[in-house]
Amino acid sequence: MTLSNHASDDAPTSSMKAVYTADPGTVQVRDVPRPVVGPEDVLIRVRACGICGTDLGFVAAGGMQYVDQPIALGHEPAGEVVEVGTHVVDVKVGDHVVVNPMSAPSGINGNGGQLGALREFLLNENAHVDRDLAIIPDSLPFWVAALNEPMAVAKHLVNRAAPRASESAVVFGAGPIGLGAAIWLKLAGVAHVVVVDVVRGRLDKALDIGADAVIDSSIEDVTARLSELHGEGTNAIGMPRPATDMYLDAAGAPSVLQTAIASAKWGARLVMAGVHKQPELIDTGLMMIAELTFSASMGYPTEIFEVTADLVAHQDRFAKLVSHRIDFGDVEGAITLAGTPGATDKVVITFDE
Repeated sequence: MTLSNHASDDAPTSSMKAVYTADPGTVQVRDVPRPVVGPEDVLIRVRACGICGTDLGFVAAGGMQYVDQPIALGHEPAGEVVEVGTHVVDVKVGDHVVVNPMSAPSGINGNGGQLGALREFLLNENAHVDRDLAIIPDSLPFWVAALNEPMAVAKHLVNRAAPRASESAVVFGAGPIGLGAAIWLKLAGVAHVVVVDVVRGRLDKALDIGADAVIDSSIEDVTARLSELHGEGTNAIGMPRPATDMYLDAAGAPSVLQTAIASAKWGARLVMAGVHKQPELIDTGLMMIAELTFSASMGYPTEIFEVTADLVAHQDRFAKLVSHRIDFGDVEGAITLAGTPGATDKVVITFDE
């Protein structure tokens, strides 16, 4: 990983720093013009921004396919309003806010959009409360508020599983999305939640945030342990299976789908949010004899601000997902660290903390 500072000789006085992809494995911190606020807009001083696996993928590739230009990075911001357009009536200077990166008129923040949130100031265009941004209490630290977007992803994964309080669930993958899903399952009253991973530290954290049990799949038989933890059920033809109701994939590993399908009892649900980079072979016969419901989860069609009040109410619990807070001045080191397998949980960039 290398980093370079990019600024043109005629850069305007009113400039700011923003992070972009460069050559594969590198990032640039560029001097760019500070945004001009229109009558419907809000300017946010970014105070914290999480690093997502999507950002790391763009850095590794040096951009994204079909886009022959640097990609602005960052889509998990929290910040403070510093300027408000003349037509904006429900936001004021000094408000602390989180942002819906999917609502930017000029394109999603980060992920190939014109504006990324790993920058000192972010323009929230045509800003409306509860559509484009949400106001948060000053008591919520910005570095915790930056979890709002990934926790919306985790909440949508759980919503797709349609949990009921009497049920049992297993979450594969103890990264931020998997751990967030475990928290949402427990907040929904799910009776027993198991988290599966191969990293001991992540499994310990899963117990710390409220999971009822963990399984180290590198040394334990997942199906056998689920039967011990959840009891035995059967599939549609009477074959013994764990009585687990829900399987949530936040790992994206081929073995996860194979294990879930082979373990599923009659009427179980499997929801996939982990990104599988290659097509997977799955046993449709086993799915049939379990009458397994298999669905996918992506993003947060409605959840982006539905999660905010719970993030505030349970901030101590969600804060445990953040393993590293690193100043914007060392964004290179932060991205390198975040991309090191097993070295971190959630890395959040802070600005002048």
